[in-house]
Amino acid sequence: MKILAVDSSAKSASVAVAQDGKLISECFVNAALTHSRTLMPMVDNVLSQADLKIDDIDAFCVNIGPGSFTGIRIGVAAVKGLAIKDNKPCAGVSTLESIAYNFIDEKCIVCAAMDARCNQVYTALFRSDGSKITRLCEDKAVSIDDLRSEISKYNEKIYLAGDGAELCFKSFGSELADVYLSGEHRRYQRAYGSAVAALNNNNFIDSALIAPAYLRLPQAERELRIRKGEKI
Repeated sequence: MKILAVDSSAKSASVAVAQDGKLISECFVNAALTHSRTLMPMVDNVLSQADLKIDDIDAFCVNIGPGSFTGIRIGVAAVKGLAIKDNKPCAGVSTLESIAYNFIDEKCIVCAAMDARCNQVYTALFRSDGSKITRLCEDKAVSIDDLRSEISKYNEKIYLAGDGAELCFKSFGSELADVYLSGEHRRYQRAYGSAVAALNNNNFIDSALIAPAYLRLPQAERELRIRKGEKI
């Protein structure tokens, strides 16, 4: 199966083509460029590198969140637009899970953490046994202090990854002996990780059913509800 995968859920963006789990071509940018301007040229680029056309793709996948509200919407809309012509199947993948797949050849726990601002992170824990990834908890938004308490229960190597990893490491990394800050080369979510996760989870559905997974309301809406005295 040839899968075209897209990630635009944060400042970085990437597109990849994978066939039966093998990476065929990939484009990754971490320059905080506007995704609406760069994403489709990246799609054209990876297809050209692989000597493929869009009609050669069997299925699509996209990171549906958590992450940037605008970035997620752009990625989801792009994949729906690519899939709708021939009604090809699509998979929505957790951005945090795609981060974990950067460590699939390690034996460790991956703490994927994305900066949610206000001293909070979007996070989830995964275990890698060197050949597969197992989810240990659901995606959630928590304070950095609560995350520290959660991962302190594990007595094994833990890698912090994601754009919130450095923030967490500066907060509590020196206090926990088994916690390591991942290297830049595998810290961020990649479209290839999304493709492998989608293939392993086999969660392909109709493109019309793909929807963002934000975890919490946009900041503007939260502030509006607070002013109205509503619960958030």
